[in-house]
Amino acid sequence: MSKKTIGVLAMAYGTPASLDEAEAYYTHIRRGRKPSPEQLQELIDRYVKIGGVSPLNEITRKQTEGLERILNQTSRNLAYRVYMGMKHANPFIEDAVKQMAEDGIREAVGLVFAPHYSMMSIGAYMEAAKKGAEQFGGPSFTFVMQWHMQPQFLQAVARRLQAAMNRFPAGEREQVRLLFTAHSLPERILQMNDPYPQQLRETAAKLAEMIGHANWGFAWQSAGRTPEPWLGPDVLDVLRQLAKQGTRSVLICPVGFVADHLEILYDIDVECQALASELGMTMVRTAMLNADEDFLQALAAVVWEHTKRE
Repeated sequence: MSKKTIGVLAMAYGTPASLDEAEAYYTHIRRGRKPSPEQLQELIDRYVKIGGVSPLNEITRKQTEGLERILNQTSRNLAYRVYMGMKHANPFIEDAVKQMAEDGIREAVGLVFAPHYSMMSIGAYMEAAKKGAEQFGGPSFTFVMQWHMQPQFLQAVARRLQAAMNRFPAGEREQVRLLFTAHSLPERILQMNDPYPQQLRETAAKLAEMIGHANWGFAWQSAGRTPEPWLGPDVLDVLRQLAKQGTRSVLICPVGFVADHLEILYDIDVECQALASELGMTMVRTAMLNADEDFLQALAAVVWEHTKRE
């Protein structure tokens, strides 16, 4: 008897595949409004400084392929087909849903490669998938809402956190300020009782406990350039404040992200590192999860746990 097939729509932010696609990408993020020449050039300059393009699309592809491999290696009763859909780049979420429908997928799980739920982030991915399913006549989706406290995910981050902490001299580690970061969102989410800030702090507190480090805090990064206020404090402001207080060693753990991309390779590795150097501070960053096997196992566990509940 053939196994029942479950589709998995693996969703991520996406990035331009080349600098030629930067304007279309930026325009899509801005919901159809083209960036000014100055805004576009600034984005291009950032990509140039990290090597020309972001590795995010390739990492997401490897995550998707690895997730499918692990799901099918260990599942006895179900077969899984994992599809990659991007919010702002090809293949778009709606295109992936269309392919799922054409392939005859009837039941599917939607999983965003971001652990913490917000109506403005995860919610938007889910809406795109639902819109595609309505347009193309399926599949029928259930969605993983969040997985910020999934044990294997926490263990994977904690391993990288401890490895990064070990780069500091043993006798100085208690003085290292551990800063967890995540992508800022507009402040108005606080009026919506959005769980995003609380979930991030839950993850951060658990990770600090897991490695036994009490000297930690939280900062936001990569805020959008819009007139409305965004969640703070910004990580650059926090670094300046820490320097004034005499802190000389900082470890940044971008716990809101799972892969190397512009917000890691530029915002932290270039911008934060330059400021830390200017302030006379030593700054270290944790390695990202990317498509490492322990993280793929965590993603597979998220899918299994979800399908068992449904």
